[in-house]
Amino acid sequence: MKKFLTMVVAAMMATGIANAQEGYDDTKHEVAVSAGVLSTSQYLDVFEAIINSIVGAQYKDGNFTGPLSAEYFYHAKNWLGVGGIFVFGKDKQDMYVLGSKAGDLTHSYYTLMPAVKFDWLRLKNFGMYSKLGIGATLRSESLNSNTSSNDNDSSSDIHFNWQVSALGFEAGSPKIRAFLELGFGEQGVGLIGLRCKF
Repeated sequence: MKKFLTMVVAAMMATGIANAQEGYDDTKHEVAVSAGVLSTSQYLDVFEAIINSIVGAQYKDGNFTGPLSAEYFYHAKNWLGVGGIFVFGKDKQDMYVLGSKAGDLTHSYYTLMPAVKFDWLRLKNFGMYSKLGIGATLRSESLNSNTSSNDNDSSSDIHFNWQVSALGFEAGSPKIRAFLELGFGEQGVGLIGLRCKF
């Protein structure tokens, strides 16, 4: 199975390089905005809630915004883009301790990742690609407490983060395209968006 997958990936890359060499355009830059689901930050929030439940804390009425992303790539080659990705996410929920509401807990996530994009099928109105980003997330936490004399406790930390989009599809005009990506990381396991090439 592993050999088969390796051969499929090699064939797709060879096809992509052949299509890139034909060259339907001379665009070097692309910018994109997207929204995703199930980011690594959301998984982190769930894990933290499970750990905190052991000591009697519960979270209710959670609302996660994002992940919302903006990205830029410069195409050094038709099939290779280098650039960066910015991702924002925010989680707000009510915190209860031993059955009583203790306050409102808010997490905000700001992620910056240098990234590469491999266009292995680059046609006039359709493309397929893979993408990899590795970087860091600034995570800030704010507790608006109902019980503490300190009305607002806050903290922040930085942790490693990534995005691996194994399969991306884009379709539209040569300059403006809608896209869908499947993968895992801070942009989500699935994301949709709009891309502009110039």
